[in-house]
Amino acid sequence: MTHTPSPLAVVVTGASSGLGRETALDLEDRGFRVVAGVRRVEDGEKLVAESLHGRVVPRLVDVTDDGSVAACARFCEEELGGLWGLVNNAGICVSAPLECVDSERMRQQLETNVVGQLAMIRAHLPLLRRSRGRVVNVTSGLGRVAVPYMGAYSAAQFAKEAMSDALRREVAPSGVRVSVVQPGAIRTPIWDKVSNVGAEALRGAPPEVAALYRITFERFLEGNARQAARSRTTPEDFARAVARALTDANPRTRYRVGSDARLVNAMSRTLPDRLLDRYFAGILTP
Repeated sequence: MTHTPSPLAVVVTGASSGLGRETALDLEDRGFRVVAGVRRVEDGEKLVAESLHGRVVPRLVDVTDDGSVAACARFCEEELGGLWGLVNNAGICVSAPLECVDSERMRQQLETNVVGQLAMIRAHLPLLRRSRGRVVNVTSGLGRVAVPYMGAYSAAQFAKEAMSDALRREVAPSGVRVSVVQPGAIRTPIWDKVSNVGAEALRGAPPEVAALYRITFERFLEGNARQAARSRTTPEDFARAVARALTDANPRTRYRVGSDARLVNAMSRTLPDRLLDRYFAGILTP
């Protein structure tokens, strides 16, 4: 016998801003009760004020803190009576030449985007198994193709893709369904953070190393920002894909959001490494 809370409860991590915020509000509007994982009390208060139906419940969730993760799962069981879905959206993006990514920054990238996501999955799977619910892991097109100057981020996204595939196969016998949502470039506050983190990484590298990359890396960051600004893909498009992963009777293993995400997937499947290297060579030319 399955246990399904009413209304259906969903945890969305990284809900303070951007895609996570849009997803939390969209799911609430669709009738879900949304546990919105935020890092600051004021972010949760703002989200509640923006909600229309009083079904957004903010929780302070740090995916890199096991105690915080466990507390979220306890809240879902004790206060909500169960859980239907977990949307692993929280993440950071370290964009820098790999030679400029120090060990601490790389650990932070992997701890947040991979280790923390697995912690959330482990803590909430017992509830999802009872409801035969859903896990939705958010990656990106960079989980399929590794772009120069995004190596740390791509490493985390590749790992999350692999983790999602293994998890999907492991939990299928218990009725839990696992999907990946792969958004392309979408204009959100993350792009300002990407530029700031990249600048910090270059400042922390030896001057002679930073000098090797500075011109092409800064041009790369500017190009990324322009691409996001021009993108016709919206946060609403992303939120709809997440909703489909949570509600489709037979959810896809992957939902790609935006023409660029679909293009990257096609490139990864059809182009040999040498052609991809040639395609990205322009990024590295001063």
